Amino acid sequence: MKKMFAIFKREYLQAVRKKMFIVMTFLLPLLMVGVFLIPTLLLEGGLGEKHVAVVDGTGELQDAFKKPEKNDKPDADTPRRRDIPQQLIVEYVNARDKDVEQTAKPYVANMGGKHGFDGVFLVPHDALTSTKAKLKYYSRSATDFMTQGRLSSNANRFVQEHRLTARGIDRADIDSLLSDLDVEAVQISKSGVEKKGGVGNFFAGMILVALLFIPSFVYGLETMRGIIQEKTDRVVEVLVSSVSSRQLLVGKVLGIAAVGLTQIGTWLLMAGVAGAVLKAIGKSAGVSALSMLKPSTFFFFLLFFTLSYLTYVCVYAIGGAVSNSEKEAQQLIMPITLPMMMPWFLLAPILTNPDSKLAVGFSLAPMWGPITMYMRTLVADPPLWHIAITVLVSIATIAALFLITAKIFRIGILSYGKRPTVKEIWKWLKVA
Repeated sequence: MKKMFAIFKREYLQAVRKKMFIVMTFLLPLLMVGVFLIPTLLLEGGLGEKHVAVVDGTGELQDAFKKPEKNDKPDADTPRRRDIPQQLIVEYVNARDKDVEQTAKPYVANMGGKHGFDGVFLVPHDALTSTKAKLKYYSRSATDFMTQGRLSSNANRFVQEHRLTARGIDRADIDSLLSDLDVEAVQISKSGVEKKGGVGNFFAGMILVALLFIPSFVYGLETMRGIIQEKTDRVVEVLVSSVSSRQLLVGKVLGIAAVGLTQIGTWLLMAGVAGAVLKAIGKSAGVSALSMLKPSTFFFFLLFFTLSYLTYVCVYAIGGAVSNSEKEAQQLIMPITLPMMMPWFLLAPILTNPDSKLAVGFSLAPMWGPITMYMRTLVADPPLWHIAITVLVSIATIAALFLITAKIFRIGILSYGKRPTVKEIWKWLKVA
């Protein structure tokens, strides 16, 4: 036990004393927030200004593409309408009594370049009278759906208003009838408690899952690299002469696990402080900010991080034990790692439908259980027996993997030269 503790202490202190550990402990949460937040903000902003020409064959929709003045404040009693964003520069062309396609040709030809148009939006002559009329949008990009959607939404709204006005309905009544209503997302737990839901919780869930998922793989990879480095430097031969291979394996795994838990504990403390601040701000504003940041969130984070790490680290330890270089290990581990990452690939459908058969099945599966079950606990209230089965299955999986890893590790750490085949590894399992 003393020898195993010595290895544990060595692995732990060697990792936490690195400057990179300190930097990443405080920067990684901010980086993860930036990874999810910045693309969203850029997407909403349209990645800068866009210059669009609108060729209107009806000559009646100019008001649909006017932008509000920057100092204009919306009236609380006036129904909200979709305004053209400030970063979208619209050049309106009245093509009444003209051929719309021919009128648009010079603008389409002037698309691209530093001073050209980014898109050309066409409104046909019969847009106000025919239900079969089609709007058309020319763009250099095949995926400029945000600009297309905003322009078509505004055009359709004004076409609807014009048709209703033509039938004798007052414009003020039209604005009231066609005004959008806000939707308040409310999550109801199985006990009947109402909690704030919505898009904010979805993105917060993605960040928390990433903070649990990525370190599990990173520290598994760190364990694999450490084993390969010790094999290359022949340090492992000295270690094995004084401790058993099982003590060496357990000391390494638990040492790196303690490093991960130290980092996770720091993150949870930071999240707790941030949550308290957001809660105070939300309370003063009359809203519930990040309702998913509750004590059970932190408990499950620690629990499922430990289970996922111990699950993945065994696979990486095997890769390090049977390989002579990091390149060999990556070639061996890659086909195994990709299936293990399935919960991450299915993150969106699991978070949006946590009680589906897919989510429940993955949460009870041996390798995928910890990550998937944590996703479910973030956004829903899974039955306690589901959580208990996930924990028990994960513990059984970890015990089985430790047994297999220990047998392979015992022979693999002292094997050099050609990487063993699957048949040879199977023989090690029988002999060890």
